[in-house]
Amino acid sequence: MSTKPVLGIMLGDAAGVGPEIVAKIAASGFLTEQCDPIIIGDLRVLERALKVTGGEVRLQVIDNVDDADWTKGIPVLDRKNLDPEKVPFGTQTTESGAACLDMLDMGIDLYQKGKIEGFCFAPLNKAGMKAAGCHYESEHHYMAHLLNHTDPFGEINVCENVWTTRTTSHIPISEVSNNLTLESIGRAIRLSNYTLKNAGIEKPRIAVAALNPHAGENGTCGREEIDVITPAIEAARENGIDANGPFPSDILFIKAFRGDYDGVVTMYHDQGQIALKLRGFDQGITIAGGFKPPIVTCGHGTAYDIAGKNIVKTSAFENAVKMAVRMANAARNKK
Repeated sequence: MSTKPVLGIMLGDAAGVGPEIVAKIAASGFLTEQCDPIIIGDLRVLERALKVTGGEVRLQVIDNVDDADWTKGIPVLDRKNLDPEKVPFGTQTTESGAACLDMLDMGIDLYQKGKIEGFCFAPLNKAGMKAAGCHYESEHHYMAHLLNHTDPFGEINVCENVWTTRTTSHIPISEVSNNLTLESIGRAIRLSNYTLKNAGIEKPRIAVAALNPHAGENGTCGREEIDVITPAIEAARENGIDANGPFPSDILFIKAFRGDYDGVVTMYHDQGQIALKLRGFDQGITIAGGFKPPIVTCGHGTAYDIAGKNIVKTSAFENAVKMAVRMANAARNKK
């Protein structure tokens, strides 16, 4: 086994900035410094990106991962399924959506067969994937289907040293309170704890956010903290999880970023996203939390407005690769 983990690196939506990002970090030497990469996608899409970025990369085009030989260049598992002429920059297409689904299929299959130790995918386009026949809410739900995964899973957003897990996600603010239960909050706490351990943090310290101003002020400003959030924290502690709170989010993230906690469980989507994106918009990453394989992407999207212009920053995807390497190494150490 190589001293560096073998990771799949997926080009993502061809109309977006993903292929450019992969082209840039391949040409800079970053990819091969961090891992033994196998780029997954259509070779023609990668070649178009290399023309945009002006980079030069020694590639080894393969049809089977068993043929990967990093002494001959970065292996590219050419899927031969997406003609760039049919996918202009900045345009959502069913063809690219289908190719994205194929990349996820391939990544999960290769992991399950022991050929790769995890993967990073460049930004996908959910609408394109749904147009191509994906009936699942998100790529995370699709991957859970592929993995036959029934335990808690979901997005874990990370910036610097702070990992955030959401109790509720893509629902209206008016529905958040009704969706806060002992089970939903407990699930988010368990998911946070599991994912942090998968990254090598043996005893994660988890802070749980309040919903209401000043954590409800003993019920005068809301009862969610009394009725469900505190009982969920207590239940988690009884099960051996170092869960703390609830803390008002206007002070919680100050504590977290100074290192008091490893993970933060938020009650709704923007409660954590605002803090993380203000802290480092170009740095954040998203982990597919709850799954056994390390699966990580950058925190930003396809950025259709700048695709093909060679101005995209690579820092967030570089952080995603570093995290996948960290998680893959932690998995090795458990064996």
